[in-house]
Amino acid sequence: MTTSTVTQPDAIATVLERMRGFGDRPALFHQNTLLSYREFVGEIDAWTQRLRAEGVGAGTVCVVMGDYTPRSCAIMFALMQLAAIAVPLTSVSTRDPSELMEMAGVQLYVEPDADGAPVVRTLTPQSQNALIESFRPRGKPGLVVFTSGSTGKPKGILHDFERVMRKFVQQRAGWRTVLFLMFDHFGGMNTLLSTFAYGGVGVCLEQRVPDVVCRTIEAARATLLPTTPTFLNLLLVSNAHRTSDLSSVELITYGTEVMPAATLERVRAAFPRAQIKQTYGLSELGVLRSRSEDDASTWVRIGGEGFEVKVKENLLYVRSEANMIGYLNAPSPFDDEGWMCTGDEVEVRGDYMRILGRKSELINVGGQKVYPAEIETVLLQADNVSDATVFGVPHPIMGHAIHARVTLAAPEDAASVNQRLRTYCSERLTRHKIPMRFIIAETGQYSARFKKVR
Repeated sequence: MTTSTVTQPDAIATVLERMRGFGDRPALFHQNTLLSYREFVGEIDAWTQRLRAEGVGAGTVCVVMGDYTPRSCAIMFALMQLAAIAVPLTSVSTRDPSELMEMAGVQLYVEPDADGAPVVRTLTPQSQNALIESFRPRGKPGLVVFTSGSTGKPKGILHDFERVMRKFVQQRAGWRTVLFLMFDHFGGMNTLLSTFAYGGVGVCLEQRVPDVVCRTIEAARATLLPTTPTFLNLLLVSNAHRTSDLSSVELITYGTEVMPAATLERVRAAFPRAQIKQTYGLSELGVLRSRSEDDASTWVRIGGEGFEVKVKENLLYVRSEANMIGYLNAPSPFDDEGWMCTGDEVEVRGDYMRILGRKSELINVGGQKVYPAEIETVLLQADNVSDATVFGVPHPIMGHAIHARVTLAAPEDAASVNQRLRTYCSERLTRHKIPMRFIIAETGQYSARFKKVR
C-alpha cells in the first residue's frame, strides 16, 4: 500500500508567472509616471541576474534599504526568485539599522534608490543567527521583519516567504493601491504582495503627509487606501481631503490600532462613496481576512482560509498556516498546538468581535478596567481637540490614574483646557473614567508608522 501527499504549487513562481501575463497593464505609479507589468518584470529579471552575479543564492541574508519604488519592489521579487532571505528596512522607521542588520546576520546591503547609482555592498557579519542557520537547509526564500520595539528591544521575526505568498495564489480583484504601510512592516509586505499578485497598481508616495497623500491619490486615481486610524485623523484635521479630488477611492482599510468611533464617523462623512473596512493582523501570524459588520461599526469578523481564531478569558488567540518560523532573538510565543495569544482583549457577539485594546494598555482604576479608546472617542468630539491619547500612570490608592494628552487645533491656556475638558468628560463619562490630568502635547502623538504612542 502506498500513500501519496498533495504537494502545493510553488506560490512565488505561480504569482510571478501571472505577473508576466499582465503585459502592458500598469503596475506602478511613481513620480507621476506609470510603469507596466512588462517593464516591472523586466526590472525583476535584471535584478535577479545582478544579485546572482553578486553571489546571492539560497539563504543569503540581504537588506533592502529604502521605500516603495519600482526598483525596491523589483528587488524584493528578485530575492524571492533566488531563495534569499530578504530584510526590508527603512531609515524612517528603524531606530538603529546597524543593530538590526547585525541581529539578522546580513551579508549583502542594497540601497536601490540612493543618490546616484544603487548601492550594493557585501558585509561580513560577526556571527550568524541560529534560527536563520536552521532555516537555510530548507532552500526556501525568507523574510525578516522587526517589531517596533516601543516597549523594549525590537524582536526579529523570520517568515518562510513561500508560505506567506500562498495566501495570494488564488486570483482576486486588483486595486490601484496606495503603498502607505511601511516597506519594512509586515502589513506593508502584505499590501505589496496582494497588489501585484492580483494585477493591481502600486501607488508610490513621495511623503506620508496628508496633502501629499491626497494629491497622489488624485493623480493616480487610486481606489484603495490602506492606513491607520491615526493617519486618517491627521488627514481629516488637515482638511487636505477638501483640496484634492478623492472620488476615485472605493475602499479604505484601517488596522494596527483601535479605531475611535468618533474618527470612524468623520471618515465616513468625508468619504461617503468609499467602503470602510477594518483589518487585523500581527507580524508573527500574517494578515487575516476580515469583514466589518458595516461601515459604521468597529465590530469585525476575522479569520478565513489558513487562519483559526478563538477567545479565552476575553483574549484573542490566533493560529495560522503562515505562522512565522520564529523570533531571531526571543523564545517562541506559540503554545504546543500552534496558538498565539495576541494580547488583544475582545468582546464577542455571534461571529463578530470588537477589539477593545491591548491588555498591556488597559488602565486599572480601583479594580475597574478602562479602555483608552473609549475616552479618546469622547475627547475627539470636544471643541479645539484635534488628537487625544489616554494612558494610565501609577497611583498609590487607585492603582492607576488616567491622564490624557491632547493636541489642540488652536492655542489655549492650560488651566482653561483642564477645566473645560474635565467638565466636558464629566457630562459624558462615569466618574472613574474621567482623566485626572490633561496635558497639552507640543509635538505629534504618533510614531513613524502612524500609530498612537501611549
